[in-house]
Amino acid sequence: SSGINAEYGGGRLLVFPCVQKIGRLPLNVITTKIRTNQVFTQLGVPINVTGTAQIKIHSKEKKSLMAAAELFMNRSTEQIKKICGETLEGHQRAIMGTMTVEDIYKNRAAFSDQVLQVASTDLMSMGIRVISYTINEVTDEEGYLKALGKPRTAEVKRDADIGNAEAKRDAGIEEAAANERAMQAVYENKITTAKAQRDYLLKKATYDMETMTKKAQAELAYELQSAKTQQRIKEETMEIKVIERKKQISIQEQEITRKQRELDATVIKPAEAERYKIEKLAEAEKNKRVIEAEAKAEAIRLKAEAQSFAIEAKAKAEAEQMAKKADAWNEYKDAAMVDMILQQLPKIAAEVAAPLQNVNKVTLVSGPNGEVGAAKLTGEVLEIVRKLPKVIEEITGVDMSKAMKISAA
Repeated sequence: SSGINAEYGGGRLLVFPCVQKIGRLPLNVITTKIRTNQVFTQLGVPINVTGTAQIKIHSKEKKSLMAAAELFMNRSTEQIKKICGETLEGHQRAIMGTMTVEDIYKNRAAFSDQVLQVASTDLMSMGIRVISYTINEVTDEEGYLKALGKPRTAEVKRDADIGNAEAKRDAGIEEAAANERAMQAVYENKITTAKAQRDYLLKKATYDMETMTKKAQAELAYELQSAKTQQRIKEETMEIKVIERKKQISIQEQEITRKQRELDATVIKPAEAERYKIEKLAEAEKNKRVIEAEAKAEAIRLKAEAQSFAIEAKAKAEAEQMAKKADAWNEYKDAAMVDMILQQLPKIAAEVAAPLQNVNKVTLVSGPNGEVGAAKLTGEVLEIVRKLPKVIEEITGVDMSKAMKISAA
């Protein structure tokens, strides 16, 4: 239906120029590397996975061959590798997101099968058959995989150390048992020799029987004593090892105690002393502020009392003065008022003449019969003062002329 005719394995075809064209497909196996970097797995751990896939155009089925011819006709091997590699990389990335790092790392075959199964369906529709897919490398940049191996490495090292210690222990036990058996054989041999020698001597000379018997017994006692001595040496050696171990434990305990005391002396005690110092300084500062506040309050109270007393004394003095003024006013009336006004006249005259102090230049204009010069200026001031009694009478109702006459009388 597509107008494509495929021929597998060579042969001859009749091609009509300008109507038909001929193309070729590579049927050899293509190896492609699939690298997927920094993909987050099911638990959010980013890893890198590198896989290798073997692909080939599926030429055994006519339908697949036709699909491959339609998609990849006249394309180079590198172009086919790139297209199929991108498809495989997408499926590889998708499968990585559904599995944990442990599943991918420990069960690579299951991961490979899943990628192969999913990718084969898509590539088969493109006429490409996935022959095989394997994982070459699983890495990460966060040290997650390295951390996974640390517990097992530590476990193997621990088992090796335990096995080594047990082997040394068993070797020591076997060596001690062998030494004990050797010594026992030596002692038994010596005992046998002594007995033979004793029998020989008894048979040789009956008169030396008692002496030789005692000698044999003495030699036997010596050997037994030697054995006991060796046994005691072994026991004392073991006791020395136990004592040395106890001393080591004691030294470690003393070191722990020393470090604890050093910690108390260099950290805990200074910290407690500093805390006590801060508490005492804070308490002293608080007491100082309380005393200062109390002193300020007392000073304020005394100052207030002094001010109150001064105000009260001043008020009493002013009240007495006012009372005396009132009595004087009641007694002298107009004369007192006149006296007060006369006392204020110089001040009034000064206030009247005060503006003249700020005058830099005065120009006096006078008629033919008027005064001139300073007399004119003084006369103006005196004229103002002369008019004051009239002004005072209008303001206060007191006739100063009459009052002065009455006062003079």
